Formats: sequence, structure tokens, C-alpha cells
Amino acid sequence: MITSFADFCLHVYVVVDDLLAELALPQRPGPPPRCSDSELIAMVLVGECRGWDQETELVAAFGEYPELFPHLPERSRFNRRRRNLMGTINAIRQRVLAHFELAADSHWVIDSLPIPVMGFHLVPRSRAKATWQACGARFGRIESKRQTIFGYKLQLLVSFNGIIGTFSLAAANIDDLAAGAELLAAQGQLTVLGDKGYLSAPVAEQLESEAGITLLTMPRKNQAEQLSPDQRRRHNHFRHIIETVASQLSEQLRIERNHAKTFWGLCTRLVSKLTAHTLCTYLNWRLGNPDWLQIKHLAFPHL
Repeated sequence: MITSFADFCLHVYVVVDDLLAELALPQRPGPPPRCSDSELIAMVLVGECRGWDQETELVAAFGEYPELFPHLPERSRFNRRRRNLMGTINAIRQRVLAHFELAADSHWVIDSLPIPVMGFHLVPRSRAKATWQACGARFGRIESKRQTIFGYKLQLLVSFNGIIGTFSLAAANIDDLAAGAELLAAQGQLTVLGDKGYLSAPVAEQLESEAGITLLTMPRKNQAEQLSPDQRRRHNHFRHIIETVASQLSEQLRIERNHAKTFWGLCTRLVSKLTAHTLCTYLNWRLGNPDWLQIKHLAFPHL
């Protein structure tokens, strides 16, 4: 049972270390680092859960727990190793997903989150603007928040159990329908609920015929065909699941706050946050199993 921050760190480390052993990745040349990959990835995931999303803050925070992680890399080295381990962190996320047996889940929900790369007012004079534009960042309108951002949108496909199955990153000026259709086309034989941003009869028909995807959206008020009150109620109920996940990512994992200076760094941070969410969901999912660790509550809120 997890009752303290030290317990949480220990269990995250054990899970990460076990999954790395399963992955059997090739060893890097040269002597092993004093801070192992398992330790560094565990620090990254725990730091994301605690909201320590800057390297200086994270390294300083773990410096207060020498009994947990005795060998802390220097800040720039920590950041460099984390970027180099992005693929490994995502592989861990996928290994955790395998434990959920998501192949049996045929019903999902799709939505997007804004990912700004810098403050809107800073963009015109920023020297980094051209660099981000070369990596696909664009101005885009976020209607749900009535704001314009410079950056990207993160498309999320979430199961009815609140598990993030897959995701994709698109420029902020690409509408949800186009980005979502591209993400869904790579899946197959699913029923997916979307909001009105994904409403398009031709796209729905194409997804159905080419990928076996049934895309269900709420009709607009001026459309002839309307859902019954019961259908509308059920649709809103399941749509609420992805809103809860989006809230966890935004408020607890701060996914809309970006401290990255490069696109590589941004992708590393996004993968780390999504992996942290998946891992904590997994730990809670194992709550009723006496042979595994148990968590009293969601692992995000400041254990």
C-alpha cells in the first residue's frame, strides 16, 4: 500500500525497472551511468506527477531525498538523457497499455487539447518563432477557450475507462476533424464518440468504409436528424470521460504549459506526461489486487 511519497517513488521505480527488463533494450557503449535509466525515468515520471516540469526544479526537489535517488545528474545532462530516452519512455507507456488488454475495448472517445509553445503576445518579436514554424507550429483558434494560440493541438483517443490509448500532434491551424480523421484512420473496428468539431457525414462514411470506424457525433440544432433525449444523455455521459482526462492532463500534469526550447524537447515532455498519466491509471487499476501495490487515491495529487 502506498502511504507516502517515498513509497510512490519506490513503486514507480520498480514498475519502470521491470518494464525495462521486459523490453530488453540494447546496452549503450561504455560504462553504465551512476544514475541508471530506470532511476532517471522514474524521476521524470514522478516529477511530472508532482508538477516539477522544469529540470532545475526537479533536480533540486529530488536533492532533498538522497535516500531515494542518491546519484542525481547535473541539470543539463539530466535534460539531455531524458530527450535521448523519449522512445524508451513511450515504449514503457505501450507496455503498460498491454496490461489493460485494450484490444477488447471497441468504444472510445476523441478530443483535442491546445499545446501552445510560447505566450501569444511574445510570438511577433520572438527569435524562436521561425524555428517553431519550421517544426510545424502555427497560429490556431481554440473555440472552447475563445483564444488563439501559437503551437499545436494534441489529439487524444481515450477508452471508456479513462485510458489514453493513442495520440497525435498536429499544427494548431488544422481543425479537429482533419487531425482526428487521420488519427482514426490508423485504427480499426472502433466506435468513437466526438464532439461537434468532428461532425462530417462524408468523413464518417469514409472512416466507416475504409477503416471500420463508426464516428458518432452530436448533431447541430439545425439538422433534421436529432438524437433522442436518452441517446443525448448517454452521449454526454461518455463524453465526460475525456473531459475528466483532459482536466487531469491540464491541471495536474500541466500539459498546456511548455518549457521546451525545441520540438524534440516538447515531444519528450508530452510523452513523459502521457506516460505518467498511464502509469498512475495502471496503479489505480490494480487497486483491488492483493498481490500488487494499492493506492488509496489517484497518484497525481501531491502524495
